[in-house]
Amino acid sequence: MIDPWLSIGIVWLGSALAMAALWAFSMRVRNVGYVDVGWAGLMAVAALFIGVVGEGSPMSRGLVAMFGSVWGARLCLHLLHRVLNEEEDGRYRALRAAWDGSPAKFFGFFQMQAVVVALFALPFMAAADNGAYHLSGWTVLAIAVWLGAMVGESVADRQLAKFRADDANAGKTCRAGLWGWSRHPNYFFEWLHWFAYVFLAVGGGLFWLSLVGPVLMFAFLYRVSGIPWTEAQAERSRGEDYRRYQREVSAFFPWPPRKPSPSPE
Repeated sequence: MIDPWLSIGIVWLGSALAMAALWAFSMRVRNVGYVDVGWAGLMAVAALFIGVVGEGSPMSRGLVAMFGSVWGARLCLHLLHRVLNEEEDGRYRALRAAWDGSPAKFFGFFQMQAVVVALFALPFMAAADNGAYHLSGWTVLAIAVWLGAMVGESVADRQLAKFRADDANAGKTCRAGLWGWSRHPNYFFEWLHWFAYVFLAVGGGLFWLSLVGPVLMFAFLYRVSGIPWTEAQAERSRGEDYRRYQREVSAFFPWPPRKPSPSPE
């Protein structure tokens, strides 16, 4: 067991070194999409590490290690498959153009992801600090939320992958399954996943830090690098088809779609 704040420092340092190596590789192969793969993989490693060195009960630490590592590994492999089989994400092509391909700016971008890994390790630390030795209603709720979020995000990813694999759908917007109720169901379930650590941390001395997960993830997804970047790229590539989708389908929270709206004159 080590001091909780020291463990966060170690997570940041290890992530910074890993992101520096990944930056060099990404510059060589000219695909910045590896930054997302690296972030997800490092989150999985961070959860395992915090689970081992945390100061809470074996049950709390074990659940943190399992929740975070399985979630992060699944997302990492999903993103890796996409990066290996598709051209560089349009969001990063646009960023490359805006920055004139500056390696220095991209290095800073990769290093910011290392900081984000450390920030999102705080909920892991809060949950792993809980001394609870027995299952409680909060623990059961945490397990239920984690399972629901994992299933939901996996289903959303599969539905989108199946839609994109059909050449007849080129230039069209996916409305299959969950994508007909939310424009970003994968983001929604990723955000929901962070509540599992909030419920695991109830009763622990660092509970307040568990709130960093859902609050910060919502801010990133809704206002910073999630929905704004993704939708800007979708509008560039799909034009009016995507704008109609925006008018009819909820941006984030799953909700029955509105009736089809006529295209503006």
